[in-house]
Amino acid sequence: MKIVAVCGSGLGSSFMLEMNIQEVLRELGVTGIEVEHSDLSSATPDMADLFVMAKDIAEGASYLGEKIVLDSIIDQEELKRKLEERMKDLGKL
Repeated sequence: MKIVAVCGSGLGSSFMLEMNIQEVLRELGVTGIEVEHSDLSSATPDMADLFVMAKDIAEGASYLGEKIVLDSIIDQEELKRKLEERMKDLGKL
């Protein structure tokens, strides 16, 4: 499985989000998931099984498929809660 963190432009915030996703997955004990980052204009549906992004770009990313949409990309608790729920849904937890 592959997760891609997406930001609107540039790669700074998506790289930070990538690192936070990796940290949450470690905390949850989830293994075997590759995590990368991308800007929205470069992201394609075949890049990943799941995309994680802020709500301000989610509407423009409707073509990407499965998404976790965050109210705040710096809220670690929100990320953990939503990622944990999705991992349970996918049978990874």
